[in-house]
Amino acid sequence: MWDSRGKVAIAGVGFSELTREASGPLGLRAMDACRNAAADAGVPLDQIDGLATYPEAPFRGAGHREGIDVVTVDYMLRHLDLAPEIRWYAQTEQGMVLSAVIEAINAVAAGACNYALVWRALHRPMGIYGSLGGTVSGPAEFTMPYGFGASFQNHSFSYQRYMSKFGAKREHMATMVVNQRANANKNPHAYFHDRKMTRDDYMNARMIADPLCLFDCDVPVEGAVAVLLTSAERARDLKNPPAYVAGYGQNTDRRPALPVYTLVNYMKSGRSIMNQIWERSGLSNKDVDVAEMYDGFAPSTFYWLESAGFCGEGEAFQFVQDGRIEIGGELPLNTNGGALSEGRLHSMGHLAEAVYQISGRAGERQVKDCNVALVTAGSPMLRGSGMLLTSEP
Repeated sequence: MWDSRGKVAIAGVGFSELTREASGPLGLRAMDACRNAAADAGVPLDQIDGLATYPEAPFRGAGHREGIDVVTVDYMLRHLDLAPEIRWYAQTEQGMVLSAVIEAINAVAAGACNYALVWRALHRPMGIYGSLGGTVSGPAEFTMPYGFGASFQNHSFSYQRYMSKFGAKREHMATMVVNQRANANKNPHAYFHDRKMTRDDYMNARMIADPLCLFDCDVPVEGAVAVLLTSAERARDLKNPPAYVAGYGQNTDRRPALPVYTLVNYMKSGRSIMNQIWERSGLSNKDVDVAEMYDGFAPSTFYWLESAGFCGEGEAFQFVQDGRIEIGGELPLNTNGGALSEGRLHSMGHLAEAVYQISGRAGERQVKDCNVALVTAGSPMLRGSGMLLTSEP
């Protein structure tokens, strides 16, 4: 079991507006989210002495203009009125934003800082973006010249294999996607808060990369989410009930030199990550009350459900049927609407929702007697990570 189990807590959550048409620079939205997270915890900005983020731009060929395309640690050091002496910071390039959160967890546990602020800000430029082009090297030389290289194509490749091998159909996926939209309709932060979806809407949606349709892809938004971490002792005296970190896991599996990762790769890495979480926390999937699992592309959620052991391999498409994943079901899933309906936040929205659920602040979405929440980020093979939060240390 992990020595720091329950010794670090997430004490505050902050959102900026999530929009498709930004009216100002991304940096301002990131500062809004950070200020809101500090206010949510009741911690003055001038007490925050730790910073971390995962600033990577979300699409191929994106710019790296500070405060417009990305928001780095340096940006926050220059623009937020933080503690006079910042004692610790980190900026990760792998593992999506949960890896930055994990860095902050370990920093707080080690006493490197008292309060760590972690944010994820994503830019959504106007018009078409992320198109293939330019010079390529490495494994991409064998795919991109033939028009195969976008992330949605890679995900469709594995999901096509999943459907063929196990008998899943688009009707099965419709259940999960439509349920997440219903959850988003209860979430005031969600981009699709006011837009409902029916099964017919899903089944008639245009194809992006067969078998992935438009609604199998997360919705790109402009915005930011932040969380504030501190020690369990400090968190007890703050404004809201904290969410304690019971354990975490990251993809440390050796990556094969393949042009395209396969279903086998996803499952092997997913199981490795989940085993780390269960080992560090001393808990199991049977203890989980709510699951907030990455859905940048819908099939990733199936792989996570199976990797976590909620069902057997090749059974997730059946597991999500018959109300099992609804808010009042056996395993409420992506209660915020997920990336598919809340917005593309690289799982920072999933983490925020887990904290809301654990602290009993999820409003209409609140899961009854929610004491253990599982969060995952990224597809299992591609920079995957995850963590377990509890209501008691």
